[in-house]
Amino acid sequence: MTGIDFTTELGARARARLESEEVIWLTTVSVKGMPQPSPVWFLWQNDHLVIYSQPNTPKIRAIRENPNVALNFNASETGGDVAVLRGTAEVVGDEAPADANDEYIAKYTVPLERLGYTPAQFAAEYSVPIRVTPTHLRGF
Repeated sequence: MTGIDFTTELGARARARLESEEVIWLTTVSVKGMPQPSPVWFLWQNDHLVIYSQPNTPKIRAIRENPNVALNFNASETGGDVAVLRGTAEVVGDEAPADANDEYIAKYTVPLERLGYTPAQFAAEYSVPIRVTPTHLRGF
């Protein structure tokens, strides 16, 4: 369960973005200690972010080595509306594949079509589920 207070002004804005944004930046730390930001699709579900990844990526290796991650949305054009979440990530085996996660597919139907993917093709290629539990929020 998340420890973030979503009743504050910042918390409410962050939650609204978690429920509506298409992309979030996931920053992992490589095995050599370098931050590695990656734009990812995600679903805010049951107080966690669900992300699907291709197998054997640097992101997966980094999470297995160090589960501490940061997530952030793009800021406004003038540098406002900043929300940075910190939390822990885990590669999970008990999460439904992308094409069996109805909420995920509903959210990404148009982007999948735009990229020429069927849900089954996407699930086959992005077969590794990641669950991120946010624990801290900062921003303005």
